[in-house]
Amino acid sequence: MNANLDLIENKISTTREQIVSHSLYSQLKSLDDVKIFMEHHVYAVFDFMSLLKSLQMHLTCTVIPWLPKGNANTRYLINEIVCGEESDVDANGIRMSHFEMYLAAMRQAGAKTEGIEKFIAALKTGSSLEEAFEEASTPIAAQKFVKTTFDIINNTDIATQAAVFTYGREDLIPNMFYSLVNDINKQFPNKIDQFKYYLDRHIEVDGDHHKVLAKEMLIELIAAGNSDIESIVSDIEVSLIARRELWSGIEEILKN
Repeated sequence: MNANLDLIENKISTTREQIVSHSLYSQLKSLDDVKIFMEHHVYAVFDFMSLLKSLQMHLTCTVIPWLPKGNANTRYLINEIVCGEESDVDANGIRMSHFEMYLAAMRQAGAKTEGIEKFIAALKTGSSLEEAFEEASTPIAAQKFVKTTFDIINNTDIATQAAVFTYGREDLIPNMFYSLVNDINKQFPNKIDQFKYYLDRHIEVDGDHHKVLAKEMLIELIAAGNSDIESIVSDIEVSLIARRELWSGIEEILKN
């Protein structure tokens, strides 16, 4: 292991555990509960992709004319992650991004997709995040989460963004949540098997292969720059707290 990563993981362990053991998971008892979860969580899938593309833009050349940029090994690591996230295969072998896979899972479950579709449509026409939130009537908890991520994208260095990507994203969904989804999937056949497949892919790809790549990338970025580890830890904590508050916001809606 790397000393910098050891320090980061030790510092964030308490906040991370608060997310992994969050009481939200015990509130997910029905298909309707899962639908509400998905209608919020889809925004986290969107901003995960946005953070990923920010990393690619900083670490590779994405303009014409092409020019060599950065470290070749770092370029390889981020491009492999992007390829897997942006061009994966669904259960039928059809190419799509994980975001598109999530939308398909929402439609199958009967979750409302109008909000996130309006949000994306507004962004495509040049609307700001605030304007898109208003157009889509985005849940407040999801708005706060996305704003935190975009603040990190717009106001921190690339090593910090890589650290938030590595430690603050989808690998935080614990086995408890996966077990709950399995149980509900048995109760409602052909309703959330696409969501189950999405989670399977995240466990297989993000929780294993991509996480290893992301850690390698983070080690290289910290070594290449003059990054302040304490500052990086602070921004990871901000991201984790935003996730914890998103979970709490969803839980509050389920309780009411």
